[in-house]
Amino acid sequence: MEVSDNFLVLLNNPQLLPALKQIAEKVLHNQRITFEEGVLLYEKAELGYLGVLANYIREQKHGDKTYFNRNFHIEPTNLCVYDCKFCSYSRLIKQRSDGWEYTMEEMLDIVKKYDEQPVTEVHIVGGVLPQYDVAFYSELFSRIKAHRPDLHIKALTPVEYHYIFKKAKIEYATGMKLMKDAGLESMPGGGAEIFHPEVRDLIAKDKCTGDQWLAIHEEWHKLGMRSNATMLYGHIEKFYHRVDHMEQLRQLQDKTSGFQTFIPLKFRNQDNQMSNVPESTVVEDLRNYAIARIYLDNFDHIKAYWAMISRTTAQLSLNFGVDDIDGTLDDTTKIYSMAGAEEQKPAMSTEELVELIKNAGRYPIERDTLYNLVTDYNDYHFPDEVKPRFYKLPVIN
Repeated sequence: MEVSDNFLVLLNNPQLLPALKQIAEKVLHNQRITFEEGVLLYEKAELGYLGVLANYIREQKHGDKTYFNRNFHIEPTNLCVYDCKFCSYSRLIKQRSDGWEYTMEEMLDIVKKYDEQPVTEVHIVGGVLPQYDVAFYSELFSRIKAHRPDLHIKALTPVEYHYIFKKAKIEYATGMKLMKDAGLESMPGGGAEIFHPEVRDLIAKDKCTGDQWLAIHEEWHKLGMRSNATMLYGHIEKFYHRVDHMEQLRQLQDKTSGFQTFIPLKFRNQDNQMSNVPESTVVEDLRNYAIARIYLDNFDHIKAYWAMISRTTAQLSLNFGVDDIDGTLDDTTKIYSMAGAEEQKPAMSTEELVELIKNAGRYPIERDTLYNLVTDYNDYHFPDEVKPRFYKLPVIN
């Protein structure tokens, strides 16, 4: 790939720290940076420098392509046996009056609502309750596939699988095979939070450990299946905790090649037990996306959830290593809005997503869950009667 003028200016900047210049040289020659260099990026690297490096990697891998998909969510319940301090979404069982618990039939009705629509994925994740066990989810997945075989089921995090497998007294490998046989096709990346016990024990002590989270994904990858990974950032963690988290993901990816996408999740402080912790700034959000793109050299994709960080920040992120901004959602998730995200009713039409991406100077590509091409919208013109909203890309000084 041709080196941009910005990259050349950066490399020839006499004021650039030698250690940062060395990192830039590594990026230019597709060499892996170390743990210590990852921490250094967080401590010393300015946004402009990080953007040049991350954008070089992003364009080396994907050019101007930016991916999205047509999806909807099913959130079985917001009641949960766990008490994560950062969570604005879940309610304890004793708070049942503030929550919901869908029956299997109600979840199938949500699926049937989309029968005439060209969605490609149902994303299922929610709280943890005893009645949602191995038998329940096996039947749910099987019935969804029987009703609509072409709909990709991306469902449940290791937090949920750890609980239901432990309750059923089965090994992770056995449980994941059961889920695959029932119709599960990929796993989302949630529940990772921060792996390091110094942080995890304070914000999510009761649920599965970082090692258990990784072990469940490893068993899934052994079956030849794909999954995503997340990191909850911008709360009480230190920079080295973030790098440790990404290092553990990078090591497992070296071993299995099963991860598709890494999704940094911005901590939101509305209505949770950590409301006293200030949220990260947009600049820090963009720095974090960029460092993730630089550090996770063996991950194909970096995703920004537009519903979590706002449409404008999602556009900006496309110049800081991000190549995927998730899907249409259709107002089927409450996880983001209950945490205080800007999108209180997260839904965008395909036309709006396409225009958002184009106005950031990128090529919109509709994908399926496994990144197979569905539609290339780069040269597509919608009918005159379609009038999407326009989002102009702002300038960061």
